[in-house]
Amino acid sequence: MPKIGVVLAGCGAQDGAEIHESVITLLALDRTGADVRIMAPDMDQFHVINHFNGETMEQPRNILVEASRIARGNIVPVGTVNGDELDALIFPGGTGMAKNLFDYAMTGPNCNVISDVEGLTRDIIEAGKPLGAICIAPVMVAKVLQNMGRKGKVTGGCNEQINTDIQTMGIEAEQAGAKDIVVDEKNKIVSTPAYVEANSIMEVAEGIEKLVSKVLEMVEF
Repeated sequence: MPKIGVVLAGCGAQDGAEIHESVITLLALDRTGADVRIMAPDMDQFHVINHFNGETMEQPRNILVEASRIARGNIVPVGTVNGDELDALIFPGGTGMAKNLFDYAMTGPNCNVISDVEGLTRDIIEAGKPLGAICIAPVMVAKVLQNMGRKGKVTGGCNEQINTDIQTMGIEAEQAGAKDIVVDEKNKIVSTPAYVEANSIMEVAEGIEKLVSKVLEMVEF
């Protein structure tokens, strides 16, 4: 039974992990019988958004505590896990991911990835283990690859700005629709654009289910 890590960025598309993408990922993994380890950073999120009216709220919220809503409490701090404990790693997306796990939403292609997340991502890539990146997560993976001095390939969907930013990092950006996946065979990275391109949860599900299937296919025992 493969051990698959899933890193969440909170709870909510605008200030944390995209909930549909997170739940679909966990459901797809559970259907295969995979041993899933859910994790999130134990730190305050960048800000809090009222998802009903789009306004910023004043009170702080902790990323790990918020992500535990999706995980139903079955979650650990990402800093307590290393790549040796996992067979693969998957990142659901969400605009909030690009605020909490890395600061792309604020700084663009000159973004920084938080140390615990970059460390775990590097562990997986260096060990030649599969990595899945959903929605905006491929941009984060591109930044880690750039920091590692590696070439690679991910998708920013058909979004011109996202794909340009990925290419600015020296990483190939392949256009793809919501139902599609892009596979970097050399680095074992699988990506899908999800809500960067999707018009429905059904389209998101189709792309993520393909991603999960391909990630598990690439796991070596």
